[in-house]
Amino acid sequence: MPLSPSRQQLLLVDDEEDALLELAELLEGEGFCCYTATSVKLALSQLTQHPDIALVITDLRMPEESGIALIKRLREHTSRQHLPVIVISGHADMDDVSDLLRLQVLDLFRKPIYHVRLLDTLENLFPQPTHLHLART
Repeated sequence: MPLSPSRQQLLLVDDEEDALLELAELLEGEGFCCYTATSVKLALSQLTQHPDIALVITDLRMPEESGIALIKRLREHTSRQHLPVIVISGHADMDDVSDLLRLQVLDLFRKPIYHVRLLDTLENLFPQPTHLHLART
């Protein structure tokens, strides 16, 4: 258990483990608590185990099921239908974008992710408590 309280719990979903671990390391360095999953099935399991997850960041293209399938499942689940989702993809096309808009995705980031923009988005969603700012200075 960390000494200082962490910020929100995030779920990161990507079949590329290196990318997943790199993103988790970046976000944990900003004070977030990150859970990871390499498939939609594992992501749904993580969401069940950790009901306080406040945001999902998912890859769009994965071998078994896509990020869109995950988002559709979230939108159908009453307790999770308003959970904010950010999608990351190296291969999004216009059909994907229209599906994502319909599914009320918060944002779409192209791979490789521009970390500054992602951190700005997360900072706007989940501002750091003042005491965390003081601890970092």
